Amino acid sequence: MNTFFISDLHLCNERPQTTALFNQFLGDIAGSAKALYILGDLFEYWLGDDQLDHDPLAQAIARSLSAVSHAGTRVHFMHGNRDFLIGERFCREAGLNLLDDPTSIAVDGKSLLLMHGDTLCTDDVAYQEFRHQVRDPSWQAAILAKPYAEREALARTIRSRSDVEKSMKADAIMDVNDGTVAATLQTHSYPTLIHGHTHRPAHHEHLVDGHRCERWVLADWHDTGAALVHSPAGFAVHTISAP
Repeated sequence: MNTFFISDLHLCNERPQTTALFNQFLGDIAGSAKALYILGDLFEYWLGDDQLDHDPLAQAIARSLSAVSHAGTRVHFMHGNRDFLIGERFCREAGLNLLDDPTSIAVDGKSLLLMHGDTLCTDDVAYQEFRHQVRDPSWQAAILAKPYAEREALARTIRSRSDVEKSMKADAIMDVNDGTVAATLQTHSYPTLIHGHTHRPAHHEHLVDGHRCERWVLADWHDTGAALVHSPAGFAVHTISAP
């Protein structure tokens, strides 16, 4: 049975084609895959688990994921930079196991390190400062105490500001820092690293302290999707296209 890794779907009502691809993918792997790892940014934004009370898309995705879990595929989720407010209620209703970032696992005897990937982009100092702020439990508690409509307006403002700021940044600083990658591989005993976030799908090799380490960068989803698949034969990229 295969293990699948995906990230950066950015599901939202404005992109129904991506939601359709995701549901198609879930139907294809339900019960036949050993595990599915979602490494962040499943949603374009998440305003708190009461989004389930306001957003039919959130409700539908929770049902779809729960069906996969009940079919026998273990589903794991790691927060991304867009959906870090996903909490216990959504995970319970969707049948998800919530992972820390980073998380180390073993698949078929192979050591893997799973990350969303944003903490590797250390050249983007402004983003790292913002990330530190929004991951603070006190900040999150203050945000979640606001009315849902106010949080929704705040999310739109942050998204618009983020788009403007990214357009003004040098392309290179939004990718991983090689030194940070090497230090991370060293700290975790030279595993294979799998992450998303950068929207630059690729397979890299890093030589760290004489150890040759693989790094797989997961693709973001638009009109097509992609999953990294591990089988006993090794890794392969599986593309999901509309029928």
